[in-house]
Amino acid sequence: MRLTDVLISVVIPAYNYAKTLPRAVKSVLAQLGDAQAELLVIDDGSTDATPQVLEQLLTEHAGCFRALRKPNGGLSSVRNRGIEEARGQYLIFLDADDEMAPGALAALTRHISSNPDSRLIIGGHWSVFDDGRRVQHAVKPLPATPRQRVRGYLLDKTVSLSNGACAMHREVFAPGNYPEHLRNVEDIPVFAQVLARFPCSVLDQSLALIYKHDDSMRHDLKQSLAAGVGMVDEVFSSARMPQELQDLRQAFLAQRCLSLFRDCYSAGDYVNAKAFYARAVRADLRSLTRWSYARKAIRLLFK
Repeated sequence: MRLTDVLISVVIPAYNYAKTLPRAVKSVLAQLGDAQAELLVIDDGSTDATPQVLEQLLTEHAGCFRALRKPNGGLSSVRNRGIEEARGQYLIFLDADDEMAPGALAALTRHISSNPDSRLIIGGHWSVFDDGRRVQHAVKPLPATPRQRVRGYLLDKTVSLSNGACAMHREVFAPGNYPEHLRNVEDIPVFAQVLARFPCSVLDQSLALIYKHDDSMRHDLKQSLAAGVGMVDEVFSSARMPQELQDLRQAFLAQRCLSLFRDCYSAGDYVNAKAFYARAVRADLRSLTRWSYARKAIRLLFK
């Protein structure tokens, strides 16, 4: 396949997911014949059997996909390497423990043909739980303006984005790639800049099966504290966020502090929980009216 033939590149970052990697890879390989697409798997210095599993997959499916291994650097570094190595115009980042939904690549190809100006295509997805339950999440219509989209994503939570269930044109990374100093929430600055600066569209079809598990990086308090409120600075850096949307920063700072407050409270780290709640209130007094958080803050008075 020549470079000019590749419309969509599916990139699977893999770090210690030897058990689920074959499922993810095969879900994509089954669809490559239906689209101008390629698959690239990047092993981020795994210490389990991922290299051996990947070698076996390369043998079983010779010439069907590419793979490379790099020193461990975290999810942002893998995605940035994927941007460099991928040959497609559009990129999908599929986690190694998830699956591409049947028919996703063909549906994306048709959508791109009908919406050639779109630089972010948001699809629906299935959530799959440990007990076997599946919940379908349909995609919602996007707000009309960049301000409404960014506000819906960062503050109102009416715009939902999931890796694996969206495709991004490589142009959207011009304002900034994935921030490698963040080991989680690294996708928020990128999604925010795309919603703020580029044409977006929705595809009313489930594109991925996303497996939910408690050991997700999203639930890692240590990494959340490491990202801290510095993530807000990354989201609202002048390169990523246009000047006319900078006024949303304080409200998002409060939202981020409330999220960290909740995480610390749930983990029993009450000292940090109190500090983040106080900072949320200083950033935006309306935080006091967020009753689900306020109730926890009142309970802290008695701990």
